[in-house]
Amino acid sequence: MNKTHTAVLIPGDGIGPEVTEAVLKVLKAVEAPVEFHPHLAGLTAMEKHGDVLPESTLDAIREDKLALKGPCTTPVGKGFTSVNVQLRQKLDLYAAVRPVRSLPGVPTRFENVDLVIFRENTEGLYAGVENDIVPGVVTSMKIVTEKASTRIARRAFEYVQKRGRRRVTAFHKANIMKKSDGLFLRCAQDVHDAEFPDVEYDTFIIDAGCMRLVQDPTNFDVLLMENFYGDIVSDLAAGLVGGLGVVPGANIGEDTAIFEAVHGSAPDIAGKGIANPLALLMSAVMMLNHVHATQDDEACKTAASRIKQAYNQALADGEKTGDIGGKLGTMGFADAVIARL
Repeated sequence: MNKTHTAVLIPGDGIGPEVTEAVLKVLKAVEAPVEFHPHLAGLTAMEKHGDVLPESTLDAIREDKLALKGPCTTPVGKGFTSVNVQLRQKLDLYAAVRPVRSLPGVPTRFENVDLVIFRENTEGLYAGVENDIVPGVVTSMKIVTEKASTRIARRAFEYVQKRGRRRVTAFHKANIMKKSDGLFLRCAQDVHDAEFPDVEYDTFIIDAGCMRLVQDPTNFDVLLMENFYGDIVSDLAAGLVGGLGVVPGANIGEDTAIFEAVHGSAPDIAGKGIANPLALLMSAVMMLNHVHATQDDEACKTAASRIKQAYNQALADGEKTGDIGGKLGTMGFADAVIARL
C-alpha cells in the first residue's frame, strides 16, 4: 500500500483559494498520495488571527516539512513584512528554484526555452537591514556570507549533476561590488573546483547576462545568483515563456520545502473564476517530484508525470485560460487537464 504524505496547504489571498481548489481537484483525480492540512497566511490570516504568518502555520510546516502555497498579498512600501520573506527566513528555505520552459500551445518570441534559476533566498539586500540615518536618507545593507553562498552553489551544481543538465552560469556584479559579489563568486568557484569539476561552469556580469538572456535564452541552462538578482531575473525569464501564470516555484531548505505559485494574488479578478491555476498546478507537480526524490515514492513520481503530460496536452489542444489566449475559466482548465489524465 502506498504511503500517504502530509503537507500544509496555504490557499493565500485574492485568487489564491480559487486556483487552490482547481489544483486540489486535479490532485484528487490523479490520486496523488498527499493529505493536506489547511492553514492561513497573508491578509486572510491577518483578519482572523491578527498576524500575516501565525505561529500555528509555521509550526504545521515544521511538522510536515512540506507545503503548497497560493499567492499572498504584500502591500508596497508600507504595512507588514512579506509573508514569503518571513517563511524563507524563519524556516531557512535558502534555495528558490524556478524552472522556466516553453509550453506547447503558449506561443512567445522564443522556442525551446528550458532554464532553471537557483536564487539564494535568505540574505543579500532582502535581509531587510534598513535604517533611517537622517530625514531623507536611508541605508540598506547587503549581507553576503560564505555559508549561504556555498550552500546555494552546491544545490545548483547537485541539480545539474543529478538531472543531466549542461552547465551552471553565475550572474554577478563583482566588477563593482567586489567584496560582496566577489565572495559569492569565490564560494561558487570553490564548490565547483572541489566537488563538481566535471560540471561546466561560467560567469556573467548581471547586466551583460540579462542582455544575452533576452537575445537568446537557449544560451543558458542553470542560472545561479544572489537574492536580489535572482528575484528580478526569475520574473524576467518568466516573461520569455508567457509570464508568471505559467511558471512554478519552490523554496527549499535542508529538510523543509514550500511550493508556490509565484504570481500575485490579483484581487481585481478574485471571485470571477477566470484565474489561471497552471502555475500552482505546476508547483504541485514540483512538490510531488520532490517527495519522490527525497523519499523514493514512485506513486508521487507517477502522479507528477501524469499531471504534466495532461496539462501539456491540454495546452497543445488549445484548452487554455484567457490570460494565455484561451477561453476557459479556472475550473474549466482543471477539468480539461483531468480529461487528459
